[in-house]
Amino acid sequence: MVKVTAMDVYKLLPQTNCGDCGEASCMAFATKLSEKESDLTLCTDLSDKKFKKLDNLLAPAVKEIIIGKDEKAKIIGGDEVLYRYEESYYNQTILAVDIPDDLDDAEFDKKVKEIENLEFERTGELLQLDAIALRNKSADPDKFAKCAKKLKSSKYPIFLVTFDPIAMEEALKFLGNDRPLIYAANKENIFEMADLAIKYECPIAVFSPGDIEKMKDLVFTLRSNGVEDIVLDPGTLTGESIGDTLDNFVMSRRLAVEDKEEDFRYPLLGVPALVRLNNDDDEIKQGTMEATIASTLINKYADVLILKGSEIWEIIPILTLRQSLYTDPRKPQAVDSGIYEFGEVDENSPVLLTTNFSLTYYTVEGDLKSGNANCYLLVLDTVGKAVDVAIAGGQFDGESVADLVKESGIEDRVKTRKMIIPGLAAPLSGEIEDETGWDVMVGPRDSSAVPDFIDEKF
Repeated sequence: MVKVTAMDVYKLLPQTNCGDCGEASCMAFATKLSEKESDLTLCTDLSDKKFKKLDNLLAPAVKEIIIGKDEKAKIIGGDEVLYRYEESYYNQTILAVDIPDDLDDAEFDKKVKEIENLEFERTGELLQLDAIALRNKSADPDKFAKCAKKLKSSKYPIFLVTFDPIAMEEALKFLGNDRPLIYAANKENIFEMADLAIKYECPIAVFSPGDIEKMKDLVFTLRSNGVEDIVLDPGTLTGESIGDTLDNFVMSRRLAVEDKEEDFRYPLLGVPALVRLNNDDDEIKQGTMEATIASTLINKYADVLILKGSEIWEIIPILTLRQSLYTDPRKPQAVDSGIYEFGEVDENSPVLLTTNFSLTYYTVEGDLKSGNANCYLLVLDTVGKAVDVAIAGGQFDGESVADLVKESGIEDRVKTRKMIIPGLAAPLSGEIEDETGWDVMVGPRDSSAVPDFIDEKF
């Protein structure tokens, strides 16, 4: 797909340079719009016809869909490109965990709490799950509705998983106002589910396992009946058929991005939980395979995933991959440079040096905290580059360290003039000494050894 340029947008703007949008000129506003840094509604001088044209021009190849409402709302879709290096991916993949409705009350409540409490921090970001998929395993509409009512108070948006329109409506009576995802419409229930999606104004998933032509027909039927917010499930075929699943996901996304095929311009949903169906492997092997399939589908355009396992060892690699994939590859991940304190520090505390690459910083931070180290940490601005890369690129040298020492005011906090530099920076030790006037000690290459190094040397 050809990227929309600022000039494409400018041609449709009023070109009056009125400034109502907050920009100095229409061209500046056009540039912001083309880079997704402003909102078209800020232009007060657009005719309805021009607004519609611009809105369509600026619309992403994959429509953005909102699941949930208010503070529970999650946005999926919005993709413009097939490859991350072309442009950052937006609206990270939503991870939902399956809960069957045939659990007893205690088990059900425990599972909900487990899902809602699962979280861990990585490089300064709190990683969590995103939704709960309530499955009508009992095939009993009343049980399904009862569980839906209990999930009304959940902090996460809900997926209602059943092919039975009767059970779906019973659950929607309790959750319909919360904009749950209706999962799913298929060729047998398409019209009944479409009616429910319209009645309750909820997004709806289309399920067509292994047959994207049939999926196209189903989407066309929904669109023709006035349904706008659609999610596509081409089927998650596991085992030896996983290749067919990937082909269908890739083909669906190509049709959306490259061809702007209207019936495919919607977010994609996968169900790695299906790997556990009729599977006699032990729990560890099943969880490992589920995480593998989930990771593969995240890489191949899945906007939503439904998982079965929620053990931290299974979820961590999925969340970590997602975090990495949805960071902007054009912008290094960095923390603020300056002085950071660990433990109880005074004028005799050791001073360490590192870079402001976020993964480096948070690794060092974690090691210092877990080792109960008492020290100052000087963080050098290397425009978000790691130690070895910054040295090679010239951002980490004696002069820049000397500037940091002077500007940070560290010399006013300590009376010693000893600095521990990263092991990878050993070749710069003499240069740093000359520029700063400090004694330089070369520390370990691995920051996990730093607390012991401090205890030994200080």
